[in-house]
Amino acid sequence: MTDLRAAHAQPAYDPDDLPARVLELLAGASDRRVVVGIAGPPGSGKSTVATGLVAALRSAGTAAVCVPMDGFHLAGAELVRLGRQDRKGAPDTFDAAGYVHLLRRLTSPGTPGETVYAPTFDRDLEEAVAGAIAVEPDVEVVVTEGNYLLLDDGPWAAVRSLLTETWYLDVPDDVRVERLVTRHAGHGRTPEQARAWTLGPDQANADLVTATRARADGVVRGR
Repeated sequence: MTDLRAAHAQPAYDPDDLPARVLELLAGASDRRVVVGIAGPPGSGKSTVATGLVAALRSAGTAAVCVPMDGFHLAGAELVRLGRQDRKGAPDTFDAAGYVHLLRRLTSPGTPGETVYAPTFDRDLEEAVAGAIAVEPDVEVVVTEGNYLLLDDGPWAAVRSLLTETWYLDVPDDVRVERLVTRHAGHGRTPEQARAWTLGPDQANADLVTATRARADGVVRGR
């Protein structure tokens, strides 16, 4: 199926441009909550850009919350049961259908006054934590970020249509790789193990994510 939006030139943004773009979307959203997505390969800095965007929106008086896709990581014990522990971070190591269900709750009117609770991912525990993020009824903007927001396969294919806009975060590969090596080493892997994981499972996932870039509504120049 031809992707009509991908056929047009993608606007390019710096991270500092994003608050103004979100406010533009909010101005045209009527009573609908704006939910924007930041996609990109592992180590591209998605969580940093997302949290910075939320902070800037709050400073401007807009109620905003970050809801990461990583909260839908399958538990370590379940990955072991499925034999996928050596591929943690691949598309089939997440509860993609659960993530889509949450996005539908966040974008639909729902029950008046209802608070929607979302999970987060604790990098120290290497596990998802349920009910850690409260999306209150007055939240105007939800920023979600993750690798597979633009993936056109299985349950992931529904994500893009639920988001007001989705941006692809682009950074040089050498910067991204070194960030990942440092991150993995900081969570207990030896330098050799950290680089092997970065150039193995992480790179396989990065290649998959990079192939989805053309489906984005815009590209954010990462740092």
